[in-house]
Amino acid sequence: MSDSNNGDSFVAFDRVQKSYDGETLVVKDLNLSIGKGEFLTMLGPSGSGKTTCLMMLAGFETATHGEILLNGTNINMVPPHKRGIGMVFQNYALFPHMTVGENLAFPLEVRGIGKAEREKKVMRALDMVQMGSFASRRPAQLSGGQQQRIALARALCFDPELVLMDEPLGALDKQLREHMQFEIKALHERLGITVVYVTHDQGEALTMSDRVAVFNDGRIQQLAPPDELYERPKNSFVAQFIGENNKLAGKVETLDAAADTCTVRLASGELIEATPVNVRHAGQETLVSIRPERVEFDPDRMEPNWHLIDAEVIEVVYMGDIYRTVLRVAGTEGFVVKTRNTLGAKMMPKGSKIKIGWNPADARALEPIA
Repeated sequence: MSDSNNGDSFVAFDRVQKSYDGETLVVKDLNLSIGKGEFLTMLGPSGSGKTTCLMMLAGFETATHGEILLNGTNINMVPPHKRGIGMVFQNYALFPHMTVGENLAFPLEVRGIGKAEREKKVMRALDMVQMGSFASRRPAQLSGGQQQRIALARALCFDPELVLMDEPLGALDKQLREHMQFEIKALHERLGITVVYVTHDQGEALTMSDRVAVFNDGRIQQLAPPDELYERPKNSFVAQFIGENNKLAGKVETLDAAADTCTVRLASGELIEATPVNVRHAGQETLVSIRPERVEFDPDRMEPNWHLIDAEVIEVVYMGDIYRTVLRVAGTEGFVVKTRNTLGAKMMPKGSKIKIGWNPADARALEPIA
């Protein structure tokens, strides 16, 4: 999966490859276009190639093959400090012997900006991140969240059109990380900058991005807005990596491509309907994917065309806002249903034999995981 239309793009990777040893490609024929003002996240597990792509865009790594374009210009041979790109790292990378103000002024001084203009830009950038009164402090006097704000301000102080962020919130605790997600997104919208963001946290990617490029094994598996990634994964890897997902193994019995539907005989014998995604013919092995919140217990909430199947309650976990119920379904343990903790909601006893149901349109027949 790639995006080769780079005619109107601000950032473009054109058939980019990267190898560190001359044999193994860690990035494979990457074609990706990023629009001006877009917030694009590169998401994937460790070793998937996402950080290497960011480092090539920043200029800290060189592409083995292909071109990287910024505003239509090939920047393969342009050194990092001449690309005009802001960069935010997970470890903040602040100079400990400098004050906050000096940390922000340094990249401006390198660019030959005069002292009066430097001071004005430093204070404006600090005010952007609500840190205007911290200019005289040193990094060691700041909390992790404050240091990350300073690192963000430093990336913004010379008015870059493009800012790269490499796991910038990874060192923060959960509550502060979530707060910073919204702050960064609000800054992006207010300033109109282009952001390329790298993370392995799928919740972070879904919260912040205009589009997400899901990486695995050096390739983009799917490139789409967050809701499309979650609701319509293109393959089993994306379905498994983005959010929690139930998988039922079976074999395609009938396939109606025109109606975009198929029937699947599960290993336990039940016949269910699904939307075919990566299946091509009857007789093919498949994994049927169903999201936990798309499954219903309550018969009153089910439509006549919904698929019903027997289930047994293995355990119920109270999580405050939701109940997470683990079931045995079609001979498979670990089938999860998430239900909101609303007025009148109740936990079902272990061992209960129940019926569950879902809309066939919410079940997707994908390729088996290798």
